[in-house]
Amino acid sequence: MVNVIKDKEYEDFFEKLVERAQFDDAQYAAAASKIVAGVKKDGDKALFEYTKEFDKVDINKGNVKVSRKEIEEAYSKVDKNMQRIIQLSADRIRDFHSKQKRNSWMDLDEAGTILGQLIIPMESCGVYVPGGTAAYPSSVLMNIIPAQVAGVKNIVMVTPPQEGGKINPVVLVSADIAGVTDIYKVGGAQSIAALAFGTESIPKVDKIVGPGNIYVALAKREVYGYVSIDSIAGPSEILIIADKDANPKYVAADMLSQAEHDMLASSVVVTDSQELADKVAKEVEIQTNKLSRKDIVEKSLRDFGAIIVTDTMEEAIKISNDIAPEHLEICTRAPFEILPKIKNAGAIFLGEYTPEPVGDYMAGPNHVLPTNGTARFFSPLCVDDFIKKPSILSFTKESLEPLYKDVIDFAESEELTAHANALRVRYDE
Repeated sequence: MVNVIKDKEYEDFFEKLVERAQFDDAQYAAAASKIVAGVKKDGDKALFEYTKEFDKVDINKGNVKVSRKEIEEAYSKVDKNMQRIIQLSADRIRDFHSKQKRNSWMDLDEAGTILGQLIIPMESCGVYVPGGTAAYPSSVLMNIIPAQVAGVKNIVMVTPPQEGGKINPVVLVSADIAGVTDIYKVGGAQSIAALAFGTESIPKVDKIVGPGNIYVALAKREVYGYVSIDSIAGPSEILIIADKDANPKYVAADMLSQAEHDMLASSVVVTDSQELADKVAKEVEIQTNKLSRKDIVEKSLRDFGAIIVTDTMEEAIKISNDIAPEHLEICTRAPFEILPKIKNAGAIFLGEYTPEPVGDYMAGPNHVLPTNGTARFFSPLCVDDFIKKPSILSFTKESLEPLYKDVIDFAESEELTAHANALRVRYDE
């Protein structure tokens, strides 16, 4: 079911990984662009019409916002144990992200120059939460809590309404525990446009985060520049570096934990042990037969899964750095010895008792991670994504004097004489 290949065949597999998220999106992009333009022009009118068309729900100015009563009703529908789990996860996420907070700073030298940096939270952000029959409370927590920890005053959540204009109770409870300000019953590309431009009912925000379908992703791309966005997420992926001491049962289970996401998900093991590779392949077949999403798992593994056998662990590490996986597990005898050699990964899970799903739900670090090789230059969603960092500069006449002639020369070397003049006039007398 999953291919066991030698590292010499790796290049062909790598090309498949790169290409799996590439497709002609022109048709979808045109539709998303039309929706965005409609909401930008007509505000609530277009927003409610698109909600009627796509979600088959009548939403208006009077019921688009989730009321406190609806949130209280949601608590009554979510069992106490699930509420406890959501609260525990939220506490751990909040504790981790609190350690990311920065402070403003200023330095004063003896000449009187002051240089520094302010840390200012954004005023508002929008969080998109997918609708449908599935509920992903972990995604709600991971997107809202960093913004709240950063100090964002207004955190607006949008999510598609279900039949009868209802929102999944677990989603509402999770958003309330996370610290959301307001929740609106709209989704799709139309909700992204509403957040970007504002309507009569929904306020304009500074940044939009959160996963969604192809229309949501393309709408985010369309409005980028009017607002900031997190990223355009690609299919989920895991890479596991394993040696001969790894437990094949654990490695197989962790491969499958990503393969069940969707048919484009990628699960890769890289090992210097042929014996382990064969055992993992056998375990994958055994465990797949017990899974509820067996069809998705099998296609994902067949198309984008692999167990790559290398001659050395150094080659395995190089392949991992080339792929730059969203999730990287290091299941070796001494994982902390390999850690300094890792250059590209979204999140790194060390040791056989740190499976990827613990990071999805309960560990604390954010599970919104760079995909499709973008871990080479992107980082997980964090508090920094919701702050601005303007610089502070203050010179006195005395502290500027040792520098001003050099600034003039620098400006004139770039033929910017007005720049040079701004310094010269201060000292001509």
